[in-house]
Amino acid sequence: MKETIHILYTNDLHSYFDHWSRVATFVKSRRDDAESRGEFHMTVDIGDHMDRVHPLTEATLGRANVDLLNALSYNVATLGNNEGITLAHEGLYHLYDEADFHVVCSNLECVWSDTPSWLEMHHIEDTPSGLRIGFIGLTARFNPYYHLLGWNVTEVFQAVERELGAMRDKADIFVLLSHVGIYLDEQIAGKFSALDVIIGGHTHHLLREGEIVGETILTAAGKQCYYAGEVTLVYDHDAQMVVEKAAQAVPVEDLPRDLETEELLEKLNLDARGVLDEVLCTLDTPIETNWFKETPFMRKFTEQLRLWTDADIGMLNAGLLVEPFEAGPVTYGDVHRICPHPINPVVVPLTGEQVMHVVESALSKELVGLKLRGFGFRGEVVGRLVFANLHVETYFDEDGVERVKEVLFDEMPLEPTRTYRLATGDMFSFGRLMPEIANAEEKQLFLPEFVRKILVHTLMDW
Repeated sequence: MKETIHILYTNDLHSYFDHWSRVATFVKSRRDDAESRGEFHMTVDIGDHMDRVHPLTEATLGRANVDLLNALSYNVATLGNNEGITLAHEGLYHLYDEADFHVVCSNLECVWSDTPSWLEMHHIEDTPSGLRIGFIGLTARFNPYYHLLGWNVTEVFQAVERELGAMRDKADIFVLLSHVGIYLDEQIAGKFSALDVIIGGHTHHLLREGEIVGETILTAAGKQCYYAGEVTLVYDHDAQMVVEKAAQAVPVEDLPRDLETEELLEKLNLDARGVLDEVLCTLDTPIETNWFKETPFMRKFTEQLRLWTDADIGMLNAGLLVEPFEAGPVTYGDVHRICPHPINPVVVPLTGEQVMHVVESALSKELVGLKLRGFGFRGEVVGRLVFANLHVETYFDEDGVERVKEVLFDEMPLEPTRTYRLATGDMFSFGRLMPEIANAEEKQLFLPEFVRKILVHTLMDW
């Protein structure tokens, strides 16, 4: 006897709710198709469903995302770094308390307290015929963040090996829900032939028809649910093995919106207004925003960061503020809309020579005008770099290029070998934006606070 299994999936929604009701249409129609043929189906999510860039997620700290997954009757989910490291310990600890689905993350450990009741190392789902589908989940390993929040993320290969061993005689099909990225997915597939399917995420890769690596089919649906996916497996009960594997990621933009989901989103957004409409302060005059020049408010904001972190020097990019503040009452929703980034403060020790390189890099038109995507930044362009407690004098050369003329700390030139503590947003601690910061051996992160907490203090003192 042969049995067909359908696994519907989403990954990396990042709270882009504009697509969610179309995803609901996709899920419901594919379920109806499977049921009309008497075939078993499941629905899973691969993490980063939430992103605190969206006011609904911010106001509910991700609980609205869980409500949406519940409403669509998801069966299993794993978590991404947006669930894992953008919430305080208690926020993640209780995030899935009301989940009607299984949460599987095989490489996540709770350090500060007992394991939360929802966290499973693996899950086995039985079909009506008795076929057993085993699920493993992985999340990306950002331990400098997780450790400060009371969690630990273990090595992915060890976690997969352990859970495959634990399910060896208990499951017939093995599925990995992987929020670690395509490169690790391919390595895992090459190492563990027992895995039938890897449904991926994190690196926002799109595999429209799936990719075969060894005995495993890999699939993923990009980001923000422009696509949703389906895996189809055919299991031969006589041969006791999967004999057919297929996967596809399908665009949802042209699908109709699901009315029930639209109504739920409207209700959730209405409920969130109580948090977002809280007045934090009142401004007598507007505050201008300019991404390409230093403003008095950005200087104050950067100085507040320096003082709050007890650093020698502060540095923030003007692109953090995506629009101006109007005069009058300022609500929490206003602050979130104008500074939506899940960016944490960080302090790194740099030599005077390295600080000089950072200042020189900060003048680059390429960096100032960079339309950055990722690293927590949710704005349009990086913008002008603004410094606090550091006097930077520049000039324009004959080609119109801005150059550094003089840099003073405490009215004295930087000492090349002296160490200075520089505070900034952790977006600069990744990638190649600022190599001196990204490659620093020591980084003091401040969690769970985002830079907008310091923005609120700046507004109150303005």
